[in-house]
Amino acid sequence: MNPNDKETQVLNYHRGGKVALGLPKQLKSVDDLCLAYTPGVALAVKQIAAEPETAFDYTAKGGTVAVVSDGTAILGLGDLGPSASIPVMEGKSVLFKVFANVNSWPVVLDNCRKDGAKTGPTDPERVIAATAAIAPMYGGINLEDIAAPACFEIEDRLAEMLDIPVFHDDQWGTAIIVLAAVKNFAVLRGSDMRELDVVINGAGAAGMRIREMLMAGGVERVIMCDTKGVIYQGRPGDAPGSMKAGVAVDTPARTLREALVGASVFIGVSVRDCVEKEWIATMAEHPAVFALSNPDPEIRPELVAEVMGDKPYVMATGRSDFPNQINNVLCFPFLFRGALDVRARKITRNMKVAAAEALAAAARREPDAATKSLYPNETLTFGRNYIIPKPFDKGIFTEVSLAVAKTAFADGVARVADFDADAYKAKLDEMRTTF
Repeated sequence: MNPNDKETQVLNYHRGGKVALGLPKQLKSVDDLCLAYTPGVALAVKQIAAEPETAFDYTAKGGTVAVVSDGTAILGLGDLGPSASIPVMEGKSVLFKVFANVNSWPVVLDNCRKDGAKTGPTDPERVIAATAAIAPMYGGINLEDIAAPACFEIEDRLAEMLDIPVFHDDQWGTAIIVLAAVKNFAVLRGSDMRELDVVINGAGAAGMRIREMLMAGGVERVIMCDTKGVIYQGRPGDAPGSMKAGVAVDTPARTLREALVGASVFIGVSVRDCVEKEWIATMAEHPAVFALSNPDPEIRPELVAEVMGDKPYVMATGRSDFPNQINNVLCFPFLFRGALDVRARKITRNMKVAAAEALAAAARREPDAATKSLYPNETLTFGRNYIIPKPFDKGIFTEVSLAVAKTAFADGVARVADFDADAYKAKLDEMRTTF
């Protein structure tokens, strides 16, 4: 291997793993040993046995998240199994720590396929049982890279069973950031959210939840498309009561091309190069094109630029080498930071909307000099090329975490008896200077 080529650099970066155990307390003397383990540890054990809620006080539980996966939908690579998912789960743990000072640990699950097979569809019962079994150690569960449709049932049932936040990032992380971006697109366009006509291509975990979040944020008209075309009312093959039947709309459009005529927003969470540039020309004036397939978008930004010319439009992708990257790291670390800090029992829809609104507002303010210095070739001023903030903008640590915590308390899912927003903001501002 050439030590200078990119593949070698990437593999060397991952060699030995990306996470390790850090100790927040010293153990340098006999007295320390007596405090950390026997006999002192027995006191903490008895305290928690008598009052289970004190596990949040006397263990790492309250500040630790499990990143759980069975490896059935890794990135855009597909079903490669639990071992192959470890680098991604380690990566999520790194992002939790670096961006929000949240401790987390990869929990990859084997033997979770239907009928006990080594390959094939996920058995929701096995994932639910395994995750519930390890949950007592954690203050939150971040589900990751679990294929649809099993991921929907797994998240819903675990959220009902457990008394800690359960969040499937592939479903909700992208959806929250897309809502933030669409809110800011509406501001730029001078439109109310209710005036937008949205087309989503991709009816998997991300697409379904994007639709749900957009409608929670005020959008009223959404057409969903899958590999068969538009999901319309009465479409053959969509079983009554199924998720796809639930998002079907009354429309004469039958193809993605037809659905895009007059649309103000296109959101792709599907496959590369599935949109022709001529179709973009049929959209409404001042449209938004969010081509989020990774690493190759549904349509290349340069093709959209070619067809739009000098006309106003907004372009977003999932890539870091173009403006307006829709990246989940803008969401999950801060969402969990706020939820953990008020010891939330769950993550409500209002908490997700609050996170999106905080992200949208962050893009409309001026970033600090440190953030700007990391992006010397970009102009970080609210506009068509800057509708969502950058993950290295430390202001969003305070803004999103605070919004989530306040909403958790207002929704009655926080364990804390009272909540002082000003004091919590000051604590966050101080914390963000220490990591």
